[in-house]
Amino acid sequence: MFKIAVLVSGGGTNLQAIIDAIDAGVIRDTEIALVVSNNAGAYAIERAKAKGIPAEVISPKNFGTRDDFNDALLKRVQEAGVDLVVLAGFLCAIPEKMVDAYPYRIINIHPSLIPSFCGKGFYGLHVHEKALERGVKVSGATVHFVDKGTDTGPIILQKAVSVENGDTPKILQRRIMEQAEWKILPEAIDLIAHGKVKVEDSRVTVLG
Repeated sequence: MFKIAVLVSGGGTNLQAIIDAIDAGVIRDTEIALVVSNNAGAYAIERAKAKGIPAEVISPKNFGTRDDFNDALLKRVQEAGVDLVVLAGFLCAIPEKMVDAYPYRIINIHPSLIPSFCGKGFYGLHVHEKALERGVKVSGATVHFVDKGTDTGPIILQKAVSVENGDTPKILQRRIMEQAEWKILPEAIDLIAHGKVKVEDSRVTVLG
């Protein structure tokens, strides 16, 4: 069985999409071995507990230094024996030592078509605010491997979503979640679990 850890900070809608996809057989031969949140109030923790999934809070606030937090996070993920780490709205920077420990085994979902509206400071509703300010006609979501930069790792999957007249950041955010994020994140996990994603010279090939 392919094991994943899902790291979350908020409501956990992408976590729920993964749970639902496993239940529906969209993600095959895979189990969520661990959910970690840096936020004790994250509803994602309740979603995990409702399914009997081990869930813990590991917050920088509970450690003397950022290095101590980084070490604790890495140690817990390693203890869970996971094959893949999934960032599903995790708003803490992933420590370089974790990237080193899990090369091309950490993925992130970002709510835009990278390289647009990404990088430092582009997360959550802010991404959609900037997209609407720019007047783009198409946005979307990207699943990519995590490297030591911010949203700079090799792209696995992208899905475009139309921007419509009258969109607000919240309306666009919801449409991108429903039409893109909740589809391509489970798809990417299933592809990786079955050896269908290859990385060579920082470029991704999706097989079959």
